[in-house]
Amino acid sequence: MARFEVKLPKMGESVAEATITSWLKNIGDSVELDEAIVEIATDKVDSEVPSEVEGTLTEILFDVNDVVNVGDIIAIIDTLEESSTKNEDDSLFVEIPKEAIEVEKEVEHAIETSTIDKFSESGKFFSPLVRNIAVTEGVSMEELEAIVGTGKDNRVTKNDILAYIESDRKLADKVKYVEKPQKLSEKSIEVKKHIVQAVTPISVNGEDEILEMSRMGKLIAHHMVESVQTSAHVQSFIEVDVTNIVNWRNKVKDKFFDREGEKITYTPIFMQAVAKAIKAFPMINISVDGDKIIKKKAINLGMAAALNDGNLIVPVIKNADRLNLVGITRAVNDLANRARKGQLKPDEIQGGTYTVTNVGSFGSVFGTPIINQPQVAILALGAVRKVPAVIETPEGDFIGIRHKMFISHSYDHRVVNGALGGMFIKAVKESLEAWDVNSEF
Repeated sequence: MARFEVKLPKMGESVAEATITSWLKNIGDSVELDEAIVEIATDKVDSEVPSEVEGTLTEILFDVNDVVNVGDIIAIIDTLEESSTKNEDDSLFVEIPKEAIEVEKEVEHAIETSTIDKFSESGKFFSPLVRNIAVTEGVSMEELEAIVGTGKDNRVTKNDILAYIESDRKLADKVKYVEKPQKLSEKSIEVKKHIVQAVTPISVNGEDEILEMSRMGKLIAHHMVESVQTSAHVQSFIEVDVTNIVNWRNKVKDKFFDREGEKITYTPIFMQAVAKAIKAFPMINISVDGDKIIKKKAINLGMAAALNDGNLIVPVIKNADRLNLVGITRAVNDLANRARKGQLKPDEIQGGTYTVTNVGSFGSVFGTPIINQPQVAILALGAVRKVPAVIETPEGDFIGIRHKMFISHSYDHRVVNGALGGMFIKAVKESLEAWDVNSEF
């Protein structure tokens, strides 16, 4: 038999870790090639990790809700093949001495029986590696709580705990870090007081129902608050006459479906207009890194899609400016369908440079969406409505029925001023209103 190491695969350019949400196989279960063995979750999408070999699952190295880095070994599968199928080169394989195995078991037992839990009372998460170091070095849970983490969501990393241990050993009096409240600055004390005062207890009576937020709900809440705290949100609004688009779609939708096998909606047309406007105003297609502006070459349009549980997910149409209307329609329909079925891949929600959200699908006339970080702008499409409007003709003005909608543009006022924000949505408006009702697709 040979031991095959199942590693957390790379799931996208900017995805560095994932959370174990469910083991689909138990220790001792047989595993077939390409059979899913574990479910994982990144920021906004759930995925399955398939097996690269056939065999028997003999070890599970992470529990449900553990956060795992890309490349970490998460399980071991014993295969029926000879040692030539090992993950590493045979020339590098060295048999592990029995003494080393015993030491490893003792360390694992020490971790299991230690008082270092995965989560502290305050909800702070500690990875298996950090807990291992804490147990080995005698670092208590109180000390871990006091360490300021530099990882994602202020998580304590390996470097954080090692730096703490090194600095602590250099202290002559060996006084624990948590026993030095006098070192807190006056500013820190004021901030702490402000935080304590801001947390107002909520009254709950017997008729109220307490619901646990979903994992995705917690992540969305965190991202939304973080975005508001990061960007100076400003909005611009403009009304668009889309009568020509409505009439054109009604005229060609059946022919479009017969020829392309896809339903044509308003969304691909709006996406095409947005991509065209971004090419005219590329400083909308940027990100901010400290005091530097990163100008994106690719135009990757995020498309906010509603899920069955009420949450939103933002799949990305890569290089949208290079697609014709048929291509964008295929991309929109495919991403929307797979989003609702939970079949999106992690890489398909990464790399967006500008986002469009259709609040009109819920009947809203317009909205003020929150920017999807690290982007600097987002467009909201309002509902298309029949309204009375003044129509100018050479013979004079008269009142007629037109199809109109509002579009809302939220942008980061740190780097996008009102002139640019306004000119951008004006360009979108002009593109949509210039639609040729006699055009082909």
